[in-house]
Amino acid sequence: MNARLVEWWIADPSLFGLPFHFWTAHLLVVGTFVGSFLNVCIHRMPLGESVVSPPSHCPHCQYHIPAFLNIPVITWLWLRGKCANCGAPISPRYLAVEVLTGAVFVATWLRFGHETPCVALALCVLFASFIVATFIDFAHFIIPDEITLGGTVAGFLASILVPSLHGANRAVDAMTASGLGIAVGFGVVYGIVRLGKLAFGREKVPLAKDTRVVFHEEGIELPDRRVQFEDVFYRDGDTIRLSGRRVELSDRCYPQADIALSPSKLRVGADEFPPEGEPFMAATTDQLVLPREAMGFGDVKFMAAIGAFLGWRATLFTLGAGSMIGAVVGIALILIGRREWSSRLPFGPYLTLGAVIWVFGGSVWWHRLFGI
Repeated sequence: MNARLVEWWIADPSLFGLPFHFWTAHLLVVGTFVGSFLNVCIHRMPLGESVVSPPSHCPHCQYHIPAFLNIPVITWLWLRGKCANCGAPISPRYLAVEVLTGAVFVATWLRFGHETPCVALALCVLFASFIVATFIDFAHFIIPDEITLGGTVAGFLASILVPSLHGANRAVDAMTASGLGIAVGFGVVYGIVRLGKLAFGREKVPLAKDTRVVFHEEGIELPDRRVQFEDVFYRDGDTIRLSGRRVELSDRCYPQADIALSPSKLRVGADEFPPEGEPFMAATTDQLVLPREAMGFGDVKFMAAIGAFLGWRATLFTLGAGSMIGAVVGIALILIGRREWSSRLPFGPYLTLGAVIWVFGGSVWWHRLFGI
């Protein structure tokens, strides 16, 4: 089935003689069921679990949820947000994701269904991935490859099947636009990540004189907080540095030595060890240097997926709009005391919001500003 045939097959909103709002209602119901599946993805993907096996079950008592108790929205309301077997609470997030997905599908259909139904369906796929990415990034500060790399492939294939997704008439033109969107989305953000690493890749943590810093298997114990290694090690080259006095290891002691710890090696003075072989280390120092990221690499791949669906102009708009929204939110959280300057801020949700603004009107602003 070629692209023109696919476009023709779903080009008429009154397909099979059914009215437009029949399909609106249909997408509302389908959207809630898709939202139910997205909840599974949000819960399991960060854990590295399969999203298809085992079937839906209560995470508290492992009760297998039968089909009649797995109806989106209705079941959660009927059971008042509790497991039917053990009575354990079920997060309101499950209800929120189902309602949100249904609402997004309907909004997309109402906006694009009259003129380009096929584009509306393709965008529903994109927005479903946005919902998963947003909830996972807020909770875990990651965007799984299934969303970023899978979204890039899905966007490229959707562009071939639905050329009007890029305002094109031929599949080859849409394929070119999608490929350019992937290249620009990935390349521009990767460049920002590299520049950010050079400019802001180190955080100096001042400490009182002769502060005792203790390294455990999972992190660093400071007088006022604990730094988890997973929060500072993003790549093999990331390194924690300090100049220590009286450095203690499990089987030896140094009167003074420079320490450099990365995911792959520990250097104390002139000696080098595998980090996993040293479960304990302590040193007195007055300053600690931690690695940090301006942006995660998952955001780079996420921008490639956005470019695959929406094109290169959308990636630039999304990056600008997402950065402004993220900055406003970050500053507001700092002002109300909910976040510190050095705290991590998930960027994926703000990129998502920037892309949604592009789809629902931002592209018009672009045309007016640049005439492209």
